[in-house]
Amino acid sequence: MAISRRDVLLAGAGAVGAATFSFPKPAIAQSEPIKIGWLAAMTGPSSAPTIGFNRGVLFAADAINSAGGVKGRKIEITTRDTQGDPTKAVNATQELISQAKVHAIWGPVNSGEALATTPIMARAKMPDIHPCVVESLIDTTKFPNAFRMAPSNSQWDDAVRNYCLNVLKVKKIAVIGDTTGYGVTAVGASVAAFKKDGADVVYQAKIDATQPDMTPDMLRARNAGAEVIVVWSVTTGMEARMFNTRAAMNWDVSFAGHPSLASGEIAGLVEKPDNWKKVYAIGYKSVSYDAAGKLPAKTQDLVDRLAKANIAMNDTLMWWIAGGIDAVELIAKAVAESGSTESEGIVKYWNTLSKYPGYFGDYTFTPTQHNGYPTDEIVMSEASTAKNGTFALAPGYT
Repeated sequence: MAISRRDVLLAGAGAVGAATFSFPKPAIAQSEPIKIGWLAAMTGPSSAPTIGFNRGVLFAADAINSAGGVKGRKIEITTRDTQGDPTKAVNATQELISQAKVHAIWGPVNSGEALATTPIMARAKMPDIHPCVVESLIDTTKFPNAFRMAPSNSQWDDAVRNYCLNVLKVKKIAVIGDTTGYGVTAVGASVAAFKKDGADVVYQAKIDATQPDMTPDMLRARNAGAEVIVVWSVTTGMEARMFNTRAAMNWDVSFAGHPSLASGEIAGLVEKPDNWKKVYAIGYKSVSYDAAGKLPAKTQDLVDRLAKANIAMNDTLMWWIAGGIDAVELIAKAVAESGSTESEGIVKYWNTLSKYPGYFGDYTFTPTQHNGYPTDEIVMSEASTAKNGTFALAPGYT
């Protein structure tokens, strides 16, 4: 989605208020731009998160540049469409490092790609910030330049498992993921954790996200006695087909799991709105509204600014947009504070952050801990209650 300079100027220099850069605007800014590589699955079955993240990236970059840049240096986003393919992501990473010569990389946003690209960035000492959840992607010894600004999969898994077992009070679980590196890893971890907590995992499957007919797997789950279907996939098309199949089967079973279960894209993919009921997705306090329909003041301010800049919000998740904004700001702030685009300066700054006030959440990093998102900010959302990508809390959840 293109965002014009005029649109961002409508939001004013304060359009991104989470970080206060106080950038002076020189008479002539001719210094080298701050080059941010953006590994974005803009197309392909795993594109839903990227679409939201990208809106935040462009909004933040244009807003910072309209305010004079980072001490006169403009933000330059170099985007490469990985199509959700690890091989394409590897090639794009190598090109961003060796040819585009970016100063830091944001992404990829799918764990299957990140499993392939993170070692490459580590060898190149490339600062990388990403929202990928697979546990092994964060290791301050192996990957000292990699930082996670979203929850890990274990944080997500704990929230989903707690909701299923303690709120929905079910014991027979079906766990389904896609065949990506993320889906395979997430299903394995989820199954093990449910079993450890005494649940009966009656069915588990890894489904090709392009599979047109979900009936065989849904029938197997029902015949096994599943009381809830836990889903680990970013593929909204696959999820919507599962919801439609549930309705066709006249099966009153709940879904719980990945944040993409609540993506606005699903509204246009389900055959009728009721098919999206009894679906509970991972959410966050920062983008949840209360019983009176009110958001946290900071989030409401962001929603107002995005609306003023004509940024679409109703077909995506607000945390994806907010995360894209935060990623660009975290890189810009690191350059502003360190006075350098060198890897050492950026990484050193990130390692000092304590409750950094982003829009998506407050981030804390240390030299030995690069998982930055606070567990107590994770909640469960009622997927079909979206308002500008924000949600009501799931029933029974406080």
